[in-house]
Amino acid sequence: MVDQIPKLEPMAEFFNRRVDGYEEHQKSAVDGAPELYSVTASLLPVWPGCRVLDLGCGTGLELDEYFPLNPTAEVVGIDLAADMLAVLEKKHGAKKLTLVRASYFEYDFGTGVYDAAVSVMSLHHFTKEQKLPLYEKLRAALREDAPFVLTDYFAPDDAFEAQRFAELEERKILSGIKDGGSYHFDTPLTAAHETEALLAAGFTEVKPVRQWGNTVTLLAR
Repeated sequence: MVDQIPKLEPMAEFFNRRVDGYEEHQKSAVDGAPELYSVTASLLPVWPGCRVLDLGCGTGLELDEYFPLNPTAEVVGIDLAADMLAVLEKKHGAKKLTLVRASYFEYDFGTGVYDAAVSVMSLHHFTKEQKLPLYEKLRAALREDAPFVLTDYFAPDDAFEAQRFAELEERKILSGIKDGGSYHFDTPLTAAHETEALLAAGFTEVKPVRQWGNTVTLLAR
């Protein structure tokens, strides 16, 4: 029975194993792709030398669109997958790019140091309760009125959201997983619940900018 359950892979291992086909998949199999990357980049500031924090940067598909708009931007990219970061370094290593292999839940962002933050297709693996302290930390790291651009996969309704979280817990039990580690399995919140988390964390305005099926771009300040 257990052998028939799809194996849950630790987050970093999942993405490292799929690095070769990752960009092709993201550009073809995700609602809104490839347009979502250019739309996301267009919402980030373009003045010279602005500092941007990228949560779950992966291979930097959003940065492929952003650096042509602002080649002098200073970007800090955080991701768990070393192989994904290596691809990003190869593409944009000549830019003012600092890459950090770490969990963004654990990394110290600092206080009032960023002019913007962005996250694309990374945060749909976590609960609202997990995201609240992350968003509080993120809000503190942003300068006054600095935007957070979140483009991600969202649940279409409350029932779908609850079903995905229940399925994850069932798979953990059947697979004998008892640790508190992060495993790859899509558990998107609804856009409404994501907005609630952002507002509870101290953002004063959250508005949807674009939607492509289950992909939504939210702009928070």
